[in-house]
Amino acid sequence: MGFQQGLSGLNISSKNLEVIGNNVANANTFGAKASRAEFADMYAASLGGGGSNGIGIGARLASVAQQFTQGNITATSNAMDLAINGRGFFALQTPQGETVYSRNGQFKRDEKGYVINNDKHQLLGQALDETGVASGPGGTPIILSNDGSAPLKASEVKMTANLDVRGAPKTLALDISDSKTYNFVTSQTAYGDNGAPIALNYYFRKTTEATPGDPSAAPPVAGTGGVWDVYMTADGNSNAASVNKDGAGNPAPIGTLSFNPDGSLPVGTVLTVPSIPGGKNGQPLTGVTVDLSTTTEYSGAYSVTDLSGGGYAQGNLSDFLIENDGTIKARYTNGQSKSIARVQLSDFKNLNGMQPVGSNEWKATSASGDPLPLGTPGTGIYGLLQAGALEESNVDMTAELVNMIVAQRSYQANAQTIKAEDQVLQTLVNLR
Repeated sequence: MGFQQGLSGLNISSKNLEVIGNNVANANTFGAKASRAEFADMYAASLGGGGSNGIGIGARLASVAQQFTQGNITATSNAMDLAINGRGFFALQTPQGETVYSRNGQFKRDEKGYVINNDKHQLLGQALDETGVASGPGGTPIILSNDGSAPLKASEVKMTANLDVRGAPKTLALDISDSKTYNFVTSQTAYGDNGAPIALNYYFRKTTEATPGDPSAAPPVAGTGGVWDVYMTADGNSNAASVNKDGAGNPAPIGTLSFNPDGSLPVGTVLTVPSIPGGKNGQPLTGVTVDLSTTTEYSGAYSVTDLSGGGYAQGNLSDFLIENDGTIKARYTNGQSKSIARVQLSDFKNLNGMQPVGSNEWKATSASGDPLPLGTPGTGIYGLLQAGALEESNVDMTAELVNMIVAQRSYQANAQTIKAEDQVLQTLVNLR
């Protein structure tokens, strides 16, 4: 009798429904991968080892294969969330020291600063120095500290400006409280050795008018550019400014700008700032140079298009930024950022050989082969990372619901074969 075939059909249909049910249950699980039940037929061995009219004895579940296709990527509001766009797995270390692998990028920091998932498994990567160069071995737990950013003393100021050639030369001695004694002024906040702010003012005072050349004269007369004195004041608290002074106590320029006839400055025009006493915070300004090589004297409005190099204050940790190549940067309240670590990815030659262990994690097995060396996202076979996003499950709900109907009909059909065999057997039993 053919009960065996019907029973095997009921069994595999039930298993198929279990697989479909698991897929549907994980449709909203980030990083989850859909599974597919794969079946094989069964035949009894004949005595002679041959024959072409063998009737099968049913079917069996050959494998439950996971489908490692890319899931949709959805944006989140958590900067620590990570999605892999392409191949690769996050490598995680369990509290027992075992390495597991996952596509679920729901990460956070624990009380010690380690990057962990919901099961407290630590994300593996590589420590970096501030320039982004590896400073430690790969495959180690990533730790993000709350260290602040040290202040940077002002040293090399770079200024790009245009001093209007139409400005009139000044004859009166400089008086910073009288705008008639100078032509232009601009301000900058610089920082001393301990990060205290120092308010700097640069005063530009024209002393010599530019003269046009006369190439038709005999001999030809070359034109000259204007000559400007540059003064600087330093005052840390907006009180009476302290100004660089000469031996007689009069304001003295920190340097002079002699423009070329075409309105440019000679290459390498750098002024060295003498030590200027600071304001109330007690921070003097020492060892500072001002590069004015790109400053011009054109006929046009006075403007300052670049003024940088004044250093910065001490900063506290603001947040973390994760780039597409896995580089994690700390950002600080002083506007600075520095590299801390890099997330690394791993992969396998045979993905279906990996052993699922729950929590959207897998282990390496002899069937999967050893994991490939940890690598940088976006290099080789590895995909890019997207911060503030997560990879959704790759379960296709429409397909799963259709598969569920097919599995249900298959179960009903196999039950009918058992019912038919039962009726045939009952007929035989009732024969007289």
